[in-house]
Amino acid sequence: MGEEVDTSGVHCRLDELLAEKGMTLTRLSELVGVSLVNLSVLKNDRAKAIRFSTLTSICDALGCDVGDLLTVRASHRPQE
Repeated sequence: MGEEVDTSGVHCRLDELLAEKGMTLTRLSELVGVSLVNLSVLKNDRAKAIRFSTLTSICDALGCDVGDLLTVRASHRPQE
């Protein structure tokens, strides 16, 4: 079986934000109370859903807004 392909068009910028903050995924896991495995799934764009409470906790820990963390790929935006 191959890897599932994300068709949602949503990209998680967790790697980039962690690098900007000089924080590890392990430290973020400790701060927000989310398992390392679940954060890794999110970071690698394999998540199918995320709880608003988890999203809020991650953004609080990284000092960012939801739009900084999650973006929509250009190929999935409606054409004007």
